[in-house]
Amino acid sequence: MKKETVLTMSSANIKYGFGATRELGHDMKELGAKRVMVVTDEKVAGEEPVAVSLEALKSEGIDAVLFSHVRIEPTDESLKEAVRFAEDGRFDGFVGVGGGSSMDTAKAANLYSTFPADFLDYVNAPIGKGKSVPGPLKPIICVPTTAGTGSETTGVVIFDYEEMQAKTGIAHRYIRPALGIVDPNNTRSLPTMAAACTGFDVLVHALESFTNLPFDQREAPQHCSMRPAYQGSNPISDVWAVKAIEMVSRNIVRVVQDSSDREARSRMIIAATFAGIGFGNAGLHLPHGMSYPVSGMVREYVPEGYPADRPLVPHGMAVVLNAPAAFRFTGPARPDRHLTAARLMGAAVEGIGNEEAGEVLAGAVIDLMKKTGMPNGLAAVGYTEADVDKLVEGTLPQHRVTKLCPRPFTPEDLKGIFLDSLRIW
Repeated sequence: MKKETVLTMSSANIKYGFGATRELGHDMKELGAKRVMVVTDEKVAGEEPVAVSLEALKSEGIDAVLFSHVRIEPTDESLKEAVRFAEDGRFDGFVGVGGGSSMDTAKAANLYSTFPADFLDYVNAPIGKGKSVPGPLKPIICVPTTAGTGSETTGVVIFDYEEMQAKTGIAHRYIRPALGIVDPNNTRSLPTMAAACTGFDVLVHALESFTNLPFDQREAPQHCSMRPAYQGSNPISDVWAVKAIEMVSRNIVRVVQDSSDREARSRMIIAATFAGIGFGNAGLHLPHGMSYPVSGMVREYVPEGYPADRPLVPHGMAVVLNAPAAFRFTGPARPDRHLTAARLMGAAVEGIGNEEAGEVLAGAVIDLMKKTGMPNGLAAVGYTEADVDKLVEGTLPQHRVTKLCPRPFTPEDLKGIFLDSLRIW
């Protein structure tokens, strides 16, 4: 097997600062758009970030049309609804305002309205056909209102594929936004549990991209045009991941305890961007791959601060509930990276042997989980030992992320990790 020797690094342009959203109209006008679809959910539609975004667009003479039917944790059907709206609207630009759900929905609307195709054509194999995006899309700007997904930096769309009761996605560089506007003002109304969940998504993005398979240990593509967006850990992504790990570890408790903490909010939202740049090129591994069926198979659980109209395990929560056990498993493959990550989180690692690396990192994650009110394992959100085989089944197709796990694994290994995750402490 010929190993990879080349790394392709790409990212969205970023504009950061308090009040940066007010410049959205100018930025979109520079990209040449005259009629744009503004994508958000029903809750955020009535809040300041959307009002500021619409005013900024209209002040520059841009026709801005609001689509506020984003589903929190999108499904294939909710994405198709947005695509139909985009096709009917004949837009030449897109804006996503909200969390990852809104930003990913905007990306999907842009993709399928620009290059219409059967829905599964662009979806990652083996669930979909994994076809390449034919060419550049229309300009899209993303404005995050959570400090979480980093979607403003990535060429990725994540959704629940309802037929499988699991998450999957679409990944291609052409999907990446032209600009991400990272404005700390936009996270002021984030509920406490949402701040914790999105914060853990940032943290685990950075931890996974830092500890996954090195890019030069991945099989080289047959042609450079086939190089995946997720390439493995690398010296450039490491810079962003390291800083994100430090910033989240120092600020997540502060922002959960006090949403008015301006400094903590500003650091968390830029950490989400840092982690997004890192994992958008390096990729992820087991915690994210295992999270998708956890979100997809939820039965009754509804977290505090989220809409009560349907059961939901938020993405960041689903990720972190598996993370401690997953890092115990991957620790032996890259003990130096796991120990470094634990040290960046504030854990004492002096004198710790390589054989304890995974346990130390798991402990650092658990400490923050306890301090921020995370549920104590999968059992706390409604799963039992009887669900584990189906959770494993839902994880196995997630090749886009699991193939970068630094340690080879079997279905039995996944079963053990899920069982260890039922109760964490």
